[in-house]
Amino acid sequence: MDKALLAHLTDSERQLFHETDPAELAALDEDAVADLHNRIRRARNKYTGLYRREAAAGVKQRGSRGASHPFNTKSRARAEVFEEALARVSRRLGALARESAAQLRSERIEAARAERSAGPAASGPAAGTAKQAAGRPRAHEKTTGGVKRDASSQAAGARRQAKRDAR
Repeated sequence: MDKALLAHLTDSERQLFHETDPAELAALDEDAVADLHNRIRRARNKYTGLYRREAAAGVKQRGSRGASHPFNTKSRARAEVFEEALARVSRRLGALARESAAQLRSERIEAARAERSAGPAASGPAAGTAKQAAGRPRAHEKTTGGVKRDASSQAAGARRQAKRDAR
């Protein structure tokens, strides 16, 4: 990073920027990096918006964008610094998210393998009556396409009946 750009930052902004050093980022977990990402993004948005507002006011005042360009260097420099910092943190957050996703995926696969059975425990006609053997009566299962469709059909019937009753 160019030292001239860093010279435009205040002490707290400089400290925030140095939190994005690779050594600092390596010590943080995914949640801490996400929090840092939000802080950096807010700072970048602040200075980008400030730069744009000042530039627009300068164009109106000086008559052209080229004439107003040299007068708005601090906000532009701060926005550039935080843009680079945001890129660093975004790359690190992406890497941590990919690692986390891979770990969760492998855990799900292992859990699925552990619960996979080798086949039915019993064979023959007694296998289908396993629910009845538990002492519970068999519940009627609708096969019309789901609870949502059944509820919709029932509600439509109720609306038709209410319409008739209102006559």
